[in-house]
Amino acid sequence: MNFSLDTIPFGIFSVKNRRKKVATIIGNQVVDLAELAHLGYFDGLKIPKRVFTNDYLNDFISLGKAKTNAVRAELQKLLAQPNQLPESVFHEVTNVQLHLPVKIGDYTDFYSSEQHATNVGMMFRDPDKALLPNWKHLPVAYHGRASSIFVSGTNFHRPKGQLCPDESQPPFFSPTKRLDIELEMATVIGKANSIGQAIDVDQAEEYIFGFQLFNDWSARDIQKWEYVPLGPFLAKNFFSSVSPWVIPIEALAPFQVTGEKQTPEVLPYLQEKNRHFFDVELEVILQTASGNEVKLCHSNFKNLYWTVAQQIAHHTVNGCNLNVGDLLASGTISGKEPTSFGSLLELTWGGKKPILLPDGAERRFLEDFDTIIIRGYAEKEGVRVDFGEVRNTVLPAV
Repeated sequence: MNFSLDTIPFGIFSVKNRRKKVATIIGNQVVDLAELAHLGYFDGLKIPKRVFTNDYLNDFISLGKAKTNAVRAELQKLLAQPNQLPESVFHEVTNVQLHLPVKIGDYTDFYSSEQHATNVGMMFRDPDKALLPNWKHLPVAYHGRASSIFVSGTNFHRPKGQLCPDESQPPFFSPTKRLDIELEMATVIGKANSIGQAIDVDQAEEYIFGFQLFNDWSARDIQKWEYVPLGPFLAKNFFSSVSPWVIPIEALAPFQVTGEKQTPEVLPYLQEKNRHFFDVELEVILQTASGNEVKLCHSNFKNLYWTVAQQIAHHTVNGCNLNVGDLLASGTISGKEPTSFGSLLELTWGGKKPILLPDGAERRFLEDFDTIIIRGYAEKEGVRVDFGEVRNTVLPAV
């Protein structure tokens, strides 16, 4: 990881179970923004010092982009000469605890990668009609469970539920036998809209504070039995995980890439004047209990059909109100190459093509004590923005 001046993310940290504070990170040094504020470094910005001593970033985000961008610019200036800052503001990242950065009020999971939706459709429906009729007309999504989203480093127990692999037989209760990951990105909402107010697609990015890496853990066998007719429930609500650092959308300005024209043409409220995605490299690594590692996939945030602006416009077109701290997940991000598929379901094609590990073992889905690591970064012409990682280990069912 290479947290440079180009990144300047925001997160929440604590030292030895003391009070939580707002922070950024440069290199491997966590920077205490509450201490900088206490010492007067932000006095010229006229920001209440209390927002930096907080359990979550929500109050800081609620200051608005003018203030948060001013803090970020001031940090870039100060951290360009770190030797002139007091040692008390710096902490080795290995000596602190990083916490869930945002108090998540509501969480929506989209389904915005055409390749992922196509792969799933080919496996479970007619391969010639892999996409459902609505898929290219609107950003498909469902509302998920915010309370079970945890920060990187939090481990979890294998979930249990009803399984019915053969519908000619009755279902039974069991730990999932098909535990999977989903490589995603999360959009953190930075500005609220009023109930009844639709957000214009060309103004939608004004409502984005930033992005995090996101792993939408899934129990595929539980999902297969329960999802008709209302969609995932126990297969998804047991655990999701995010990286500890929120990267402001402004940091990704150099990495915008033009999106391809959508066919068929979408309805007017989804038509964008500046249709673009963000070029962010993403990788997923599996680490076994014995320490063996294998790279499962290498994808990119730009491998989507629906932009985050379209997701927000569609989410609110009926008058739905978003709040600061709400999380919108992208859905599994799969590219066209098999090595870029963002889930084991696709990588092993439903378990039919096992992944070979360095020690000769195989994986179709995850086993107990497997660790999944997702990393991300954007790099171009000497500018690098690092997203850090989200890392979690599967514990046995209880």
